[in-house]
Amino acid sequence: MARLTREQSQALTREKLLSSASEVVARDGYSGATIERIAEEAGYSKGAFYSNFANKEDIFLQLLEGHAGRDVIELSGLLGDLDDPNGVIDVVCNWANRRAKDKRWGPLAIDLLRIARRDNTLEERHLQIFREQWEGLGTLLSAKIFPFGDPEISPLNVGGVVLELVYGGLSSFMDEKSPGEMVRATLTSMHLAHLYRRTKQSAAE
Repeated sequence: MARLTREQSQALTREKLLSSASEVVARDGYSGATIERIAEEAGYSKGAFYSNFANKEDIFLQLLEGHAGRDVIELSGLLGDLDDPNGVIDVVCNWANRRAKDKRWGPLAIDLLRIARRDNTLEERHLQIFREQWEGLGTLLSAKIFPFGDPEISPLNVGGVVLELVYGGLSSFMDEKSPGEMVRATLTSMHLAHLYRRTKQSAAE
């Protein structure tokens, strides 16, 4: 078996550390996750950790960055060429219920932002993770549920509302269908308001 190159070995180490961090935060939460524990459970030393990540915040920011991108990619695949707004809303609601079952991401994001604000280290990198995710999801959904274009709500806010209902606050700890039901009510209201606005515009022309 051919030996890994230095770059391949380092990439493998990073992936194992990221996987370990994901498991540790799922079990112990952000505050309970330590660099020592992450490194040990991945089978590496603290030195290997610091060769790949600046600190604990850095590794969890990278976890969130990867997770945020996957959400948009996953929904893009699920929605495909579907253009019936009600069908789109059904798919998004079912996705929301599945995603809300994973309890890691909402609390992790809240903890990272809270600590960064407390320590006065809140930077553009923190905000960009969520801005790109919200904008990407909102752009995807806006094209599907606002068929006449020119919605009154921006893609950033459409995506933000949906993702906050899925990952934020208490919703993910309530009944397993609660996130999807709240997403359904929100997107349906947006869609109906869009149709009503279009009807009024047409009547005035």
